[in-house]
Amino acid sequence: MPLSAERVEQRLRERFPEVAFERQVGEAVRDHTLALPTSALVDVCTFLRDDPELDFAMLSWVGGVDRLPRVPRFEVVYSLLSLSQNLRFTLKVHVTEEQPRVPSVVGVWPTANWHERETFDFYGIEFTGHPDLTRILLPEDWIGWPLRKDSPLGYEEVAFTHNTPDRIVPSPELKKLAPKKVRYRAQ
Repeated sequence: MPLSAERVEQRLRERFPEVAFERQVGEAVRDHTLALPTSALVDVCTFLRDDPELDFAMLSWVGGVDRLPRVPRFEVVYSLLSLSQNLRFTLKVHVTEEQPRVPSVVGVWPTANWHERETFDFYGIEFTGHPDLTRILLPEDWIGWPLRKDSPLGYEEVAFTHNTPDRIVPSPELKKLAPKKVRYRAQ
């Protein structure tokens, strides 16, 4: 008998009776989604990975959501995949603006490393216990969190030869940058 998302939820509620799981419902909810407190996140993820019936061996992605003006403001979403059971399952934790911290699940799924760094880079949500929580896509000196809804939508000029003071202009004799003649089969 194939594993169902309802069975996963039932197993979680049996194993963690003290955790206040909240099922997300609505027309836009595609995968079975449970919200849980951040304090139970690592234990629940470890159980989902290690339980032979569930076998969620893969963390597909982790992402942040800014729900401004809602309180709590942020969500961190974990999309899980059980390859042996062919089942997707989603976990969410709510994160306050005052203390945007979530425990890292890198110890459960090593693939979370890059996803957590990206979420930190764009939303400023810290992952406690992460082995290398540094910016991954933005420069180290970047100020702010660009995917937060209150981030300014400023304009940054694209760097060209004429507007970048220290830019070195290539020599005109340099043939490597010259346009190449391309011959197509149809010609």
